[in-house]
Amino acid sequence: MPFAPAALSSEWIKVNEPFPHVLHVQLSRNPVNAFSTRYWRAYGKLFERITQEAPDVRAVVLSSALDKVFTAGLDLHDPEGIARPEDPNDDSDPARKAIANLSFIKEFQSAINCVERAPFPVIAAIHGIALGLGLDMTSCCDVRYAAEDASFSIKEVDIGIAADIGSLSYLPKVVGNNSLAREYAYTGQRFSASDAERMGYVSRVIPGSREQVVSAALELAKTIASKSPLAIAGTKRLITHSRDHTVEQNLDYTAVWSSAMLQTEDTKEALAATLGKRTPKFKTLKVLSRL
Repeated sequence: MPFAPAALSSEWIKVNEPFPHVLHVQLSRNPVNAFSTRYWRAYGKLFERITQEAPDVRAVVLSSALDKVFTAGLDLHDPEGIARPEDPNDDSDPARKAIANLSFIKEFQSAINCVERAPFPVIAAIHGIALGLGLDMTSCCDVRYAAEDASFSIKEVDIGIAADIGSLSYLPKVVGNNSLAREYAYTGQRFSASDAERMGYVSRVIPGSREQVVSAALELAKTIASKSPLAIAGTKRLITHSRDHTVEQNLDYTAVWSSAMLQTEDTKEALAATLGKRTPKFKTLKVLSRL
């Protein structure tokens, strides 16, 4: 049976294939894409399914289907989330409750950080407001484009908690201004697309709003999808490894990686296509379920 991208869609997430090897994932929970526990679990499961079930995805664009908002963050009324009521029959001591909370938080982190484990780049196309969890979700994407109407906030401090799903782990490594990152994290202050570009959080600010930033992100995804999927998967893995290790450690890791990957047929195909002035045709990257 042929692969049908729409089969990956669920109640609040739309998936289509605008170009060959490129998927467009759209968040679509009215009115503001607030994330309930069921929503973020579906999000994490989606990227697992793309990696395991889609035969040849080489790039994904993540955006919102809503006109004025990327996401308002957590659903503060979710009975399974932060608003869940205390169980009057639960007489567990604090240490046991902490163990239960730990398991829940780790599951949440894993669902949101799923894009980093994917063997293909994920490009965030952000417009409107991206609050709280919106920073967590986009921080672990490979590339971030923002529409000029986008605004951001590390909002968790305003509900009495430290951001714990990824913002504080990724942001200091992503941006070039640690002082400003701390200022935004400590205050919950809203910052604009131009602020995000200036601090290095987004690579481009696109004039316009949703339609324009999605179009730009899809064009980038189409370019990436034209390259060797093996080369792109390896590049993603090596860049991520470099972030978390010393230069010497990364060079050693790269040497081991390349000693296997240099045997690929993709190099011959890329050279032949260049010399023949034609578009290269690369084989499917079938098995690379986790990076």
